[in-house]
Amino acid sequence: MDTAEAYFHEQFLRRGFEPDPDNRAFCEIGSTWRLSDKIGAGNFWFYGQKDLYDITIHDFYFHQDTVLDFSWHECLSITQYDSISGEELSPYRRLEAGCVKSFIGGYKPYKVLIHKKIPIRCVGIEIMPAYYEEYLQKQYPGEYTNPLEAFASVGQTMDFPEMARLLREVGEYRGNGISARLFYEGKVAQAVSLVVERGKENARRREAGSKLSGQDIQDLENITLYLNDHCLQDISLDDIVKVSFIGARRLQIIFKEYHGCTITEYIQQRRMSQAESLLAKTDLPIGQIAQAVGYSNASRLAELFRKSTGMLPGEYRKMAQRK
Repeated sequence: MDTAEAYFHEQFLRRGFEPDPDNRAFCEIGSTWRLSDKIGAGNFWFYGQKDLYDITIHDFYFHQDTVLDFSWHECLSITQYDSISGEELSPYRRLEAGCVKSFIGGYKPYKVLIHKKIPIRCVGIEIMPAYYEEYLQKQYPGEYTNPLEAFASVGQTMDFPEMARLLREVGEYRGNGISARLFYEGKVAQAVSLVVERGKENARRREAGSKLSGQDIQDLENITLYLNDHCLQDISLDDIVKVSFIGARRLQIIFKEYHGCTITEYIQQRRMSQAESLLAKTDLPIGQIAQAVGYSNASRLAELFRKSTGMLPGEYRKMAQRK
């Protein structure tokens, strides 16, 4: 059993997963683990190639809100979420359906709160040091650059359609034998190439832009507190500019650089969190919840809520309130 496989085996057992002897949920060359009925429902699929890379597919949910705390093994990962409801806790960030997210493992603990009843459906690729420090360097000695910075630069984004398509293809694949092994090997290499290209693009953007000053950061922290307090109200960009004393164009640029999302996206994320809470904990009509979180009608809430969680508000409520 290699290092990554041993790590996942230990994590599966700790989290209440058990080996699925049928192993029919996904591609047969991997291994499927089923979540205990006492804890939740669904499957986790894993395929690893020695200590080079592994591919994971999540399709499960927990009966109760669950905090997961991982001391992640050393790796570079990229994941695409079709359905998720929760928040990273260190630092705080809402997880959203439709996003592509990178993660650097092996440096600090990772803690996340997963909301009950809402499926975690995602596909991820992880590459190990033996892949990105040894294998790639041997294959491309004159061109090799360590991809760690490139993976770190992806962060969490809704704007990486090439990667989203690739990971969906991985999740839908059902081959076997050597054809499956070659398929996954090719997709891993393709994913790394996409991340490296994205890293180069992000580096060019950083060089072209200006770094945030101490005053910028202080101003942005104040603006963030203001948005947290007023996100359920009808806030215009002019209102925010008046509070910030920063020009509208510059504010939009440095806010995205600081938070990794636009002001509108940030407000929507806060509103979706509040909508989730009201849907799960109250019997208020969805139209009334829409107005409570800053939208004029239920259809607008439904559109944004589905984009955020992968589910419609009524579907979310039914699952969240299910006994």
